[in-house]
Amino acid sequence: MRDTIRFLRAGKIVELSDVGPTETLLDYLRLREGSCGTKEGCNEGDCGACTVAVGAPHRGTIRYRPVNACIQLLGMLDGKEIVTVEDLADGDILHPVQAAMVDHHGSQCGFCTPGIVMSLFTLYHAGKAADRFAINDCLAGNLCRCTGYRPIVDAAKSVCTGEVGDRFAREADATVGILQFLSDRQDIFIGNDKSFFAAPRTIDSLADLYLRHPDATLVAGATDVGLWVTKQLRKLPKVIHLGRILGMSQIEDIGDAILIGASATFEDAMPHFSAIDPDFGEMMRRVGSKQVRAAGTVGGNVANGSPIGDTPPVLIALGSTVELRKGNESRALPLESFFIDYGKQDRERGEFVAGLMVPKLAANQHLRVYKISKRFDQDISALLGAFRFTVEEGVITEARIAFGGMAGTPRRAYSTEERLIGTEPSKTASWGTAREGLSIDFKPLSDMRASDHYRLETAWALLAKALVELAGAPSEITRVIGRREADAAFQTEALHV
Repeated sequence: MRDTIRFLRAGKIVELSDVGPTETLLDYLRLREGSCGTKEGCNEGDCGACTVAVGAPHRGTIRYRPVNACIQLLGMLDGKEIVTVEDLADGDILHPVQAAMVDHHGSQCGFCTPGIVMSLFTLYHAGKAADRFAINDCLAGNLCRCTGYRPIVDAAKSVCTGEVGDRFAREADATVGILQFLSDRQDIFIGNDKSFFAAPRTIDSLADLYLRHPDATLVAGATDVGLWVTKQLRKLPKVIHLGRILGMSQIEDIGDAILIGASATFEDAMPHFSAIDPDFGEMMRRVGSKQVRAAGTVGGNVANGSPIGDTPPVLIALGSTVELRKGNESRALPLESFFIDYGKQDRERGEFVAGLMVPKLAANQHLRVYKISKRFDQDISALLGAFRFTVEEGVITEARIAFGGMAGTPRRAYSTEERLIGTEPSKTASWGTAREGLSIDFKPLSDMRASDHYRLETAWALLAKALVELAGAPSEITRVIGRREADAAFQTEALHV
């Protein structure tokens, strides 16, 4: 067992033993290191001003991903390389991304600029030419209210061409070697039994530690837990990080299903979900920004039990199973059975989510996923509907429908499903009783995102939209962004995973 964390910073190994359970990477950079180029804006992972790049070995080279330093716990960076805006220039020579921002007048007040530069640094290192879609997606988590995005996009188009020639690329082999050295097989435990940061290396170590400390907070990506710290000011004396556990972030295709480790990130899962259906992939793109998807996990989205978590309704509609572990014992249950009530899941004390099994679609099954939010990108759902239909000879023989935002948990629409059996999607007159089913299945609440009436009416509209598309209506008629565009974009993305 190790009582320190170690990471690579500006070419040097940093080893720390005085790491608080909830100390953030942003606080370390600004308060301890004095590296104040990384800014604190919203302090909740939304504005992108604090974006830094985190490097880790991937397929023999180094992969850089953007993260929000304000909600990344410092201990989570063990074994990684941390790159900030201060590190980019090579002496007096600006990094190509920085030079492009200067040449295209991409900065005014400059507060957001370091985060934008770091996001574009990761896009530059993606190793492929970035089109407008990729650039917009990269910048969706970076807010700028002075410059406007046109000159920033122009800067990105000029430099993110797929040709990577900076010193980080030249030193990649050496960096990978150092990070592989840092990535040992020891558990990390800093503190004592009353207050600690821990990062087990195996799932057995996690199971043992969590049995002994069932009051600890499990953290995977901290995209939610980070806000408990920065916004709710919660005291979390015991934190167990899941990101170092061997095998827990793996994604395995087993033919008719996909096995997802609980600490697999949204970014890594996205092409696999897109391969199930482009609607699933496009929904994943809207879960959050690049920064959020690089850190947030599918398992965390499920385990936190939010009624407006984006992935659970889709996973439920697909018939997914969740694997739970307590000590040496494991059990599996249908995902819809995991959610009991608001803030309450079928999870015993000391038991944790280990993974998920997500079925693929059969040849006669069809999936539709629609997310309704006030902002198109990076916003919390007011309502999310997921629909899987089995169709034989033009008739629905099975339906699985799940909604988020309609109840205290993600929930199936059992009455609605029953009323759709035997329905022909092409005959709208046969849909009538399905609408009555929605009123039986849900009694939604009104809140700041939507009223109960809006939610119920929109749920019906989404169901009708799914049936219209199932009947053969082209997506050009029913979509602002068509399935063809989403399909093409995510097929391209999948080729680079």
